[in-house]
Amino acid sequence: MNDDSTKPALRPVRGAARCAIAGLALAGAAWVARAVWQVRLATAGLPSSGPPDQGDGRHRPLTGLEDAYHVVSDLGDAATLLCAVTFLVWLLRMRGNARALSGQAPSYARPWVYAGWIVPVMNLWVPRRIVADVHSKSAPGEPLPRAVNWWWGLWLAAMLSGVGLMYTGSTDDLIQRAYTDVRFLVMVDAAVVGAAVAGIVVVRALTAVQQERMDAAGQHDKSPAARL
Repeated sequence: MNDDSTKPALRPVRGAARCAIAGLALAGAAWVARAVWQVRLATAGLPSSGPPDQGDGRHRPLTGLEDAYHVVSDLGDAATLLCAVTFLVWLLRMRGNARALSGQAPSYARPWVYAGWIVPVMNLWVPRRIVADVHSKSAPGEPLPRAVNWWWGLWLAAMLSGVGLMYTGSTDDLIQRAYTDVRFLVMVDAAVVGAAVAGIVVVRALTAVQQERMDAAGQHDKSPAARL
């Protein structure tokens, strides 16, 4: 399942790592905000007029708190998308450097760096395997950081929850869920925030070991962001 017929050159990675860390931190903060608004909705209680979606295509006017939750949710979606972009840019840079350092082709072809997150069943292990492959080729013989397993476990918990990272329902449905089962929503939010925090540790750890190997090979990071 490997690819790439030409060996890529080593490229600076610390700048991409800083962007990925910022994206993860922003996404984590956005999901904290979601949790806060969900708790506020639960505390306020379901209005006497019922849930926003009244059935049969009828929707009542939103309360101020519900309308604010829509804004928070939209901003959270934007932050999550930005996080995904910055993380993938970092991962692609790390993947290319790992191949250059090891002289070995990646375990998965380049399209899987993207498709691995969304193809059913494959998304249960491919992204983690790609990250682990980057580490093993960047630091042969060194154990995989525990943060990788924490990151992936929390990601799977949030993804498979039905209301987390891969949720495709309406925001009004989440509002109704907040009125009836806010504890579950907050648990999912906590898993997402935990995955973001663990992801930051993963980015820092893998970047550090790869940069150390690059420095040993005489390829120093010349970018303005000299340190993480």
